[in-house]
Amino acid sequence: MDLLDGIFVGMLTVLQAVLPDSLMSTLEYFKHIPGLGVILVFAGLLITGALVSNVAGRWWLVQWHRLQTNIPVFKTIYNSVKKVSDTLFSSNGNAFRTALLVQYPRRGAWTIAFQTGSPSGEVAQHLGPDFVSVYVPTTPNPTSGFFLMLPRSDVIELSMSVDEALTYVISMGSVAPTAAGVFPE
Repeated sequence: MDLLDGIFVGMLTVLQAVLPDSLMSTLEYFKHIPGLGVILVFAGLLITGALVSNVAGRWWLVQWHRLQTNIPVFKTIYNSVKKVSDTLFSSNGNAFRTALLVQYPRRGAWTIAFQTGSPSGEVAQHLGPDFVSVYVPTTPNPTSGFFLMLPRSDVIELSMSVDEALTYVISMGSVAPTAAGVFPE
């Protein structure tokens, strides 16, 4: 609390340097109200959140998106990252549909993976219909990982939720899920 009040007092001191003398006594009064800096920080965060989530905020986000998509080399990277993040963080939650158990990186070594869909298009023509697309996250940072297309018969569907499986991966296996999954013999 003292830190935010100190920052607030510093900001008032800067304002005193640029505002007319008639406002000095008012600003001096605000310097001595304990907790006012904390209240103003929370109010500022609330107002910022309201602006971003409403019309003005959407307009700024559209302008930011336009700017990013007009930078020659950067726009390719930006569009790819935006598509992936829109999919992963979408409200319908279809990015990771099911927690799976797969043998990776070699037979006999098991890891948790997430079903992301089924191969489609040209890939499906070459592989056939009995394949599943999976994402194998790395530990402890699940934003990097490996994308694999495996035969459906090579994956074991787990009863744990996607959230429990992600927690298990991020914790490097130290936080086991509450419901026991079915492990192969």
